Amino acid sequence: MGSTLRTKRLGALLQAELGELLQRRIKDPRLKALSITAVDVSPDLRQAKVYYSLWENQGQKEVEKAFKSAAGFLRKELAARMHLKVMPRLIPVFDTSLIEGARMSDLIDKVRKQDDDNRADDPVESEQDSK
Repeated sequence: MGSTLRTKRLGALLQAELGELLQRRIKDPRLKALSITAVDVSPDLRQAKVYYSLWENQGQKEVEKAFKSAAGFLRKELAARMHLKVMPRLIPVFDTSLIEGARMSDLIDKVRKQDDDNRADDPVESEQDSK
């Protein structure tokens, strides 16, 4: 989706408001472990992709189902708070960046450990390191 200053500001505002609504107004326990990581608003302001991550090991599909179920209520609450002419349709998108980041960090740690083990096993390299 294209991003102009207006859509970025609206996305940031929607993210903050959604976070507060989920924390204070939503009763569904499936949504309590949800964290809004970003909101990407379309250039025509008709839809907003709501990126979320999970704090606990909950089923992503169950959380997405709960979010879709609460979307009408959330849109109504957001419209009342934000006074927009058109309230974007909320589209939940599971944010894999935290999982991918953790996976990359684990891979880097594994490669470093292998590298350290290889250096310890190589007497020529160990001699050069000590000079």
